Amino acid sequence: MSLAVIAVFLGLAILGMPLAFSLGAAALAGLLIADFDLAILPTRLMNAVDSFPLMSIPLFMLTGELMLKAGIMDRLVDLANAFIGRMRGGLAQVAIVSGAGLASVSGAAVADASALSSTLVPSLKKEYGLGFSAGIVAAAANLGPIIPPSGAMIVYAFMAGSSVSVGGLFMAGVVPGLMLFVTLMALCSLIAWRRNYPVTGAPVTLANIVRQLKRNALVILLPIIVIGGIVGGAFTPTEGAAVGCCYALLLGFFVTRELRVADLPDVILTAAKTTAVVGAMIAFASTITFLFTIDMLPFKLAAFVEGITDSPFVFLWLIAAMLLVVGMFLESNAAYIMLVPLFHPIAIRYGIDPLHFGFVFVLNLVIGMLTPPVGVILFVVCGITKVEMGTLVRESWPFILAMYALLALCIVFPGIVTALPRAMGY
Repeated sequence: MSLAVIAVFLGLAILGMPLAFSLGAAALAGLLIADFDLAILPTRLMNAVDSFPLMSIPLFMLTGELMLKAGIMDRLVDLANAFIGRMRGGLAQVAIVSGAGLASVSGAAVADASALSSTLVPSLKKEYGLGFSAGIVAAAANLGPIIPPSGAMIVYAFMAGSSVSVGGLFMAGVVPGLMLFVTLMALCSLIAWRRNYPVTGAPVTLANIVRQLKRNALVILLPIIVIGGIVGGAFTPTEGAAVGCCYALLLGFFVTRELRVADLPDVILTAAKTTAVVGAMIAFASTITFLFTIDMLPFKLAAFVEGITDSPFVFLWLIAAMLLVVGMFLESNAAYIMLVPLFHPIAIRYGIDPLHFGFVFVLNLVIGMLTPPVGVILFVVCGITKVEMGTLVRESWPFILAMYALLALCIVFPGIVTALPRAMGY
């Protein structure tokens, strides 16, 4: 039964059927082969998405869309410019800083890639050409699911169950996220120096920094309120996302004054479309997970892996190698939904810290969003900037290698991931 489910899913996905419907068809095939009553399907679909924690996903997406429509992107660029100043490749550094700032608001790489491509690439390509400009934007967008809040981490925590908290996983991403941010900045400087890109930006002045901080003080408060409230226990991730939506509305209407009531239908529709895809995947995948459990697949898989190695360290590297391949061919949300219920319990049996395994899993698939042939970030950036896929991939490789280096460090030194959340009581 499990082999039939996997074969149907992969076959339809390769033929081009949307992944959510490929999951649904595979679930239906499994039920037919197992001779289950098909009435079980709508019940499982409903139970899978009837979840209070899952409400945080559309709310965080809506918060990000509201912030983008409210003109926050331009303010983030001005704030980044104030701190970066005049230097070689300075505009590239501004793009990375803006990406990090946007990541602390939206938590979604696709939304960040869309916003950065639309607003920054026209200026970047005048200085660096289209290829490198698109590569910078793609790399900066990938900070979205790593720096909290993160939609990917919410999906992972939901699929993993009670052993992983969303707040703990958020905190696990802080130190690696900052390390990746600094690494991307250093790479931009190195590439700008080697290619002799022009010096750009205005000189750093204390007056300009103070002016931009005052102008953007209320914007900076958004991630502090939302993430701080979740981590501090003032509200749940879902409530925090709702607070973020309300705050973004207030900013757009009364601070930037660029958000209009007429904009709200488009904003809500965009967030709803993305949410619908994720929700459909979760609903159909819950049936597949049920079928895998009936077929004892998790236990068979655990026995197989434990027969290969009894070392947690080797197991982590095996998972990393597998996800490297999976990330190249499977959309990340589908991978979380299908693979987390299988491998998370095995990691627990190996004695691996759930937060450590969870972050390594997320980071691996986040990198997959930037790797061909099915890297969703690549398609988004290409679609908006009109850069050729081959050119974008060539310019993105230094950033991809930096991300894999960070992944290796996180596997070898778990404290990079776990020290902060454990110090905070997670």
